[in-house]
Amino acid sequence: MTRISPGMTLILALLAAFILAAIGADLLATHDPLRQSLLLRLRPPGTATATAQYLLGTDDLGRDLLSRILYGARASLLVAALSVSVSLVVGTALGLLAGWFRGWTAVFIMRFVDTMLSIPAILLAVLTVAVLGPGFLKLVMVLGLTRWPRYTRVAYAQTLQVATLPYIRAAEMAGCSAPRLLLRHVLPNIAGPLMVVATSEFGLMILFEAGLSFLGLGIQPPYPSWGSIMSAGRQYVTRAWWLTVFPGACLFVLVLCVNVFGDWLRDRVDPRSRGRG
Repeated sequence: MTRISPGMTLILALLAAFILAAIGADLLATHDPLRQSLLLRLRPPGTATATAQYLLGTDDLGRDLLSRILYGARASLLVAALSVSVSLVVGTALGLLAGWFRGWTAVFIMRFVDTMLSIPAILLAVLTVAVLGPGFLKLVMVLGLTRWPRYTRVAYAQTLQVATLPYIRAAEMAGCSAPRLLLRHVLPNIAGPLMVVATSEFGLMILFEAGLSFLGLGIQPPYPSWGSIMSAGRQYVTRAWWLTVFPGACLFVLVLCVNVFGDWLRDRVDPRSRGRG
């Protein structure tokens, strides 16, 4: 049984805290994240009134910043999880097809992958959202459909290796259909590397969502997102530093934890990757 280091235990604890905070935002938030009070706008952290306390201060419309950060965590994690799921399903399916059937199927799919990878993902996402318009579902689909090529490459390479194994050939000769072979025998054997890719992509999706929301192309106000909170707070950065520092710190810590966990998971799945480049 692999021993988990104290540092990794801390990373896992932080990830669990973010996930629980996002899931339990309704219970943890002490205020309605959409409720405005202009009399309490731009109050510093620790502000207390006769009826309420604002641990992280308030924003430019008097809304509780802590509550908005909690709900913003839910938005960021939900968008990241759904977009990674879309990318994983689409990319894996195409990679399996290319690796199994080879020939012109592989040539067509992999050249399309090369074309997609030649376009910066964030630029493609910005242009697509700008054309289709902002919105939660559109954001998920745009992010999901711009990052599938990486999964396709991994699934293709892994499928080429697994497809030559003796038991796969034996099952094929026994009359097992291609869909059954791919789903029951090939896919479970390539799931490990795909999960490593999904973990690293998860952190990237969080950053993409925050970036698009910062530009006004992601989660739309008044619903909170870390990116939109920082975007609204940038004009008050000298007067109300907490509007950008606290959500920015949450974004930094979450993405750092996800990336460290991804590296740890990669080492567990493929120990030979340790010490590479």
